[in-house]
Amino acid sequence: MRRFSTLASVVIGAAVWVAGPQAQAAEGHASASISNGKAIFTQGKGDVPACNSCHGEGGMGNDAMGTPRLAGQISQFIVKPLEDFANDRRQDTTMFVMNTNAKGLSPQDRRDVAAYASTLGPHGTLPGASDLSNLADLKAGGTELGVGYQGKAIVNYGIPERGVPACRSCHDYNGRGVDPIYPMIGGQKFVYLINQLNHWRDGSRANDPMAQMQKVAKSLTDSEIRDIATFLSHASPLTIGNSRTPERHGFMTFDTGSTTVGD
Repeated sequence: MRRFSTLASVVIGAAVWVAGPQAQAAEGHASASISNGKAIFTQGKGDVPACNSCHGEGGMGNDAMGTPRLAGQISQFIVKPLEDFANDRRQDTTMFVMNTNAKGLSPQDRRDVAAYASTLGPHGTLPGASDLSNLADLKAGGTELGVGYQGKAIVNYGIPERGVPACRSCHDYNGRGVDPIYPMIGGQKFVYLINQLNHWRDGSRANDPMAQMQKVAKSLTDSEIRDIATFLSHASPLTIGNSRTPERHGFMTFDTGSTTVGD
């Protein structure tokens, strides 16, 4: 019972962090324009280049560049890093351009891009193999992979003897995400997963609510990080015997309140 209460307090606290202070700072609701988001994503704006120049035409990310998949991500978890980059709460250690790019977009633009990117790709199903990390190519190129089934065990059960929680306890089954509290990490690019877990672990990334990810990553070994990334990069969001995933909310919670997606 105590364990449930602790987990509940963490989840509630994270939800308040995502929606609380920011939502209280503004009145009413702000809309997000899919069409403007698409224009920025595909054409850029001013000195800000098109998002797809690094994240791919379909927003699926690029292992060679170390860029993450944005397609189908829960929208508030696209706008949050954009705002963190814009306010220097997070430093881009991958392409070293995101702080500048995010500053070149208005808060409305960031919401619009997030709204558009979240619509890309098939929600609730695993993308085609050609859109996922090509683990065979990565291995052939000298990248050390992990053991998928060992990563699956950590994702689903954690490492109890070392106090490492299961990834799914926050990110849901196979990392499919919990709207609007925790982002989707299943089907994410292998290289990006590796890099971010390492950044959480060494403290070079520290923009997580209540330092949750830093605490988890500090307890993981290099091989365990590889195992987790190997499994998650190809993890299906569908549970056995169920062809549907939880329905996404019809709104997005941003710094200006609840946002309805529409043009």
